[in-house]
Amino acid sequence: MIWLTWRQFRVQFLVIASVALAAAVVYAATGPSLADDYQQFADNFIKNLAFARFSPVLYQVGLALLYAVPPIIGAFWGAPLIARELEAGTHRLVWGQSISRWRWLATKVGVGGLGTIVVTGALSLAVTWWSSPIDKAINAGQESNFYLPRMFPVTFSGRGLVPIGYAVFAFALGVALGLVIRRTLVALAVTLAVVILVQILAPTLIRPNLMAPTDQNIVATAENLRGFMISGPGPDAEIKQIEVGINAVGGWKLTDETVDKSGKVAALPKWVIDCEPNGPGERATSPKAAACFQRLADEGYSQHVRYFTADKFWALQWREFGLFLLLAFGLLGFSFWRIRRDLS
Repeated sequence: MIWLTWRQFRVQFLVIASVALAAAVVYAATGPSLADDYQQFADNFIKNLAFARFSPVLYQVGLALLYAVPPIIGAFWGAPLIARELEAGTHRLVWGQSISRWRWLATKVGVGGLGTIVVTGALSLAVTWWSSPIDKAINAGQESNFYLPRMFPVTFSGRGLVPIGYAVFAFALGVALGLVIRRTLVALAVTLAVVILVQILAPTLIRPNLMAPTDQNIVATAENLRGFMISGPGPDAEIKQIEVGINAVGGWKLTDETVDKSGKVAALPKWVIDCEPNGPGERATSPKAAACFQRLADEGYSQHVRYFTADKFWALQWREFGLFLLLAFGLLGFSFWRIRRDLS
């Protein structure tokens, strides 16, 4: 049964595994030189990466691959695994022999699931290891508009355990949808759409709720001001939002809201428009700006900020990975129930 499953599964596996293996080899070959550059250039490491020929490309390719692997595995490994058999009717030939439905499904899921973990795990390990010097430099405070802290949503989903959790979930989802829909192309398309939707929504709807973020009220000053959100043209303009900086290099800010002295979200008074700097350097030096921020503090206004610090990275990784692993087990449990009770 294992050999039969492998023969049916090997083409899809070898195509995706070959791409992942080739990428892993490239990262393994170029990673040591990147680590050496990090040791050599120290505080100027990120700036020197601008002159590197391939590093920026490899950085983006690694993220793209780890975003692409889960939906591809779900659609091209999980969805056809059972749907193709049900659509063609070949499952009856196997069930008519001495192989039970559960054994048949368990063998298919076992081979596909193991392949999912191995391929995604190897690729994620290679990319995470290769990117570690860049992540360390960003977390140490080196600034860049191109490389983002690993806690940021875009980067977080392309590091560590999370891509593996997404891939296992996608595979299990494809299997379950294939059992329900029984049409390969339809199950493939639905799986692809659902997994991509989950990847888009998870950073805003799921991740912030997996653990308690740091919750802090900060008084806005000229020194910690990050910017203004201004609406309206000309003399009718008003400041809708003040953004302050937080003392959390490499962290991920969830919210930055203005609150009044009672702690409720509040609109800023109209006179705050005078706080906007009129030229370079005024933010930190203008007496008008200093008086303006002092008045805000005296009236009880502050910024309510919620954020995850950089040191929460692995704790958050484990929780998100665990959540999607549980969802995958739930979907597989449904598949075993479904194949036992509802299929003929």
